[in-house]
Amino acid sequence: MSNPFITVCTVLRPLFSPVLVYFVFILFLLPHGHHGAQANSYKNKEINIGVIVDVNSSIGKEEQTAMIIAAQNEAPKGRNVSLHFLDSSRDPQQVASAAENLMKEKKLIAIIGMHSWQKTALVADVGNRTQVPVLSFASPAITSPTIQLRWPLLIRMANDGSAQVKCMADIVRACNWRRVIVIYEEDAYGGDSGMSALLAEALQNIGVEIEYRLVLPSVSYVSNAEGLVQKELVKLENETLCRVFIVLQSSLTMVTNLFREAKKLRLVGGETESAWIIPDSITNMLDSVDKSIMSSMNGTIGIKTQYSNHNKEYVKFEKRYRANRSEEENSKPGIYALRAYDSIKVITRAIKCSSDDSSSLLKNILSDSFSGLSGEIRFEGKMLSQNPKFKIVKVDGEKSNELGIWTPDNNGGVKNKNTKEKAWPGLDKVPKGWAMPSKAKPMRIVVPAHAMFKEFVVDMNRNNSNGEIFGGFSIEIFHKVIEQLNYTDTLQYIFESNSGSYDDLVELVHNKTFDAAVGDITILSNRSKNVEFTQPYTESGLTMVVPAKSKESPWMFMKPFTRGVWLVVAFILIYTMFIVWFLEHPSNPEFKGSLKDQIATAMWFAFCSLFFAHRERIDNHLTRVVIAVWLFLVFVLTASYTANLSSMLTIQSIEPSVTSMELLKRNNLTVGCDKGTFVGNYLKEVLNFSSTNIKEIDREEKYIKEFESKGISAAFLEAPYAKVFLHKYCKGYIADSHTATYRFGGFGFAFQKGSPFAREFSEGILRLSEKGDLKMLEIDLTDPPNECSMSVSSDETRSLGLQSFWGLCLISFSTSTICFLLSLIHLIKNYQRFEEANRGSVTPSGSVWDKAARIAMYFYDKEMGLRRAQSSSELSLVMIQS
Repeated sequence: MSNPFITVCTVLRPLFSPVLVYFVFILFLLPHGHHGAQANSYKNKEINIGVIVDVNSSIGKEEQTAMIIAAQNEAPKGRNVSLHFLDSSRDPQQVASAAENLMKEKKLIAIIGMHSWQKTALVADVGNRTQVPVLSFASPAITSPTIQLRWPLLIRMANDGSAQVKCMADIVRACNWRRVIVIYEEDAYGGDSGMSALLAEALQNIGVEIEYRLVLPSVSYVSNAEGLVQKELVKLENETLCRVFIVLQSSLTMVTNLFREAKKLRLVGGETESAWIIPDSITNMLDSVDKSIMSSMNGTIGIKTQYSNHNKEYVKFEKRYRANRSEEENSKPGIYALRAYDSIKVITRAIKCSSDDSSSLLKNILSDSFSGLSGEIRFEGKMLSQNPKFKIVKVDGEKSNELGIWTPDNNGGVKNKNTKEKAWPGLDKVPKGWAMPSKAKPMRIVVPAHAMFKEFVVDMNRNNSNGEIFGGFSIEIFHKVIEQLNYTDTLQYIFESNSGSYDDLVELVHNKTFDAAVGDITILSNRSKNVEFTQPYTESGLTMVVPAKSKESPWMFMKPFTRGVWLVVAFILIYTMFIVWFLEHPSNPEFKGSLKDQIATAMWFAFCSLFFAHRERIDNHLTRVVIAVWLFLVFVLTASYTANLSSMLTIQSIEPSVTSMELLKRNNLTVGCDKGTFVGNYLKEVLNFSSTNIKEIDREEKYIKEFESKGISAAFLEAPYAKVFLHKYCKGYIADSHTATYRFGGFGFAFQKGSPFAREFSEGILRLSEKGDLKMLEIDLTDPPNECSMSVSSDETRSLGLQSFWGLCLISFSTSTICFLLSLIHLIKNYQRFEEANRGSVTPSGSVWDKAARIAMYFYDKEMGLRRAQSSSELSLVMIQS
């Protein structure tokens, strides 16, 4: 029987027969115990190590060369390392059987290799039975806690897939891609789906969705892999617009077919908007593949395991490696060769101090730590503990260029090779990752066929068979944004109308019937779950529009001044009246007579002074000062009153006929809203209106008819609609400001989830807003005409308050008070002279109140009598002298 293994210098493929399979089956049924441990000798001069690699593949040949060099360089002093190679390209069960035979026959101390996790698991089972440690180059994407219990002798010379998946997710996030397509080749035996689950979770954490999963069967089970790949790519191209492809795992043969067919369909290449990301298992092989394969992958972003190639040990190894592979076109060692070298070194270092059992060898391997060619070698949980570093490379023709370095501890950033900043490195142009519209396949845009307000969307060529041409505010904004983005000649699109509701339009974009929806579409949270909205190009909110009624009142003449002004003016009027009477009473006969006559005269004088019409003569100079300041105050008050009253009477003052929503609900009044919009449901579910009191209206003109026929008492319109409505019907209707608290997202354009056009159109809308163009377009749409500018709410013209006149009022009050005090001082002096002249007949009193009373009596009677007596004596003397 032929040997089912290959020695160091001879590469033979294992041969199998039914007899051998039967013999192996019988061996499985026999108890094995620990005979492997007894047979193996760790002190023998010859150290036998089994190696399971695909010796016919380029990777397998690299590993074989590296291990032979390691066996020569790292052998313990005075001992030889013999490598026994098994071909791993066979069926996993056959590989496991051959490995078990090899362990028994050659008394192996360890087995190294296996890039397939399924083969690793089967060989690890054999290692359990034979008590031989197994070092595997494969590791499951998700490490189960039971692995160490199930395979205690298994050591994974690899990391799990979490770091690589996170690197892919970081690249996607750095490029602002929102949707991706995942492609992977299914393992022949079902394989490990952990990488797919890890990638889905990593993308979900950054808000990216997997739009399509292209699962390719194992290339070993496909007779025409090229035709199968072509069929799947054509199907993918027709079903989705996403052009971000992540190749998660695949054999080199399948990857070669994949990129060749993708290039034919123009799904890959530097000139397209497609983006491809390949894992390290593929990128690490690019240095040794045919140049035509590299050419078909132009523009692809690859992840490549980072290692140092500048230390002395590497330089020495590379020299020997190139000498052994001088016939190869590219003889530079890759990561697989370096890791294979380190795996032999791990065994030889551990065996130097191992006793004669496998547990001792295993313990020494796990406790060892050194700097190898592939990086830091240290195990934790029987797996490499050092997190890998990745180079981000871009395939450019027949070579790959390094763009940056990614490390797990870099907080998700990609470190730029040149600037050392966490950012997207190196790419002159980040692909959109989305299928660009063309003349053959333009962007299909749905617009509402029956927009409530034609100012926003209107079919301007409805009866023309040449196609639909739309206009209106929303369409104009769309065209302006295209100009901002310089898409005028490059973006191919067509408009198509649809008579469904606005929710239906959004759903048509969601189910990919249309690429976008343009029109007066409100951005809502439930709609945003299904489509990608741009920034809003209008404000939004709910506005209650009701009929207006005049706010004219029979007390309108009181409105020019506030109550405070009227009270202060009345006080100053009465005060001025008192001061004038006090100053004029002693000497002016016009202010004499009975008390009733004096009060009437003083009041009449003060009232007439408001109109500059008093007839009474003024004798006292102080009175003239008081009257001058008072008349100036009256002049200012009169002018202000006239101006404000004229303004109030000229401008039509109106107020809402319904002042609150609570009044509508309490009185069971009917309200109207736009048909086919979300407002009807919002009134029922949020504002708690009864469904029987909500009337949906399908045309703008019907609102007027319903209001006039009392069919509705109020209309609930979105803010942009309300502006347009009041723009047309400003004289009869008014908006209630209290509903402004109910706000929404505004009008926006809807694109498919993940579409880069949503982000770009948002930028265009922001540019229009910043430049003021958006505001100018809105002014043209909603500014009221001249005849409406006279119709304002009652709060527009305000009553004048005391703050406008308090300074002048203070001057008038102060002037009157000063004149009063001067006159009072003069009166007291006259009283003192009068008292001195008549001291004999007057009994002075020490009481202040008595003295004040006498002064008042003197002011009212005695002084006047004295003055009359003096006047009479002087007159008599004059007559006698004459």
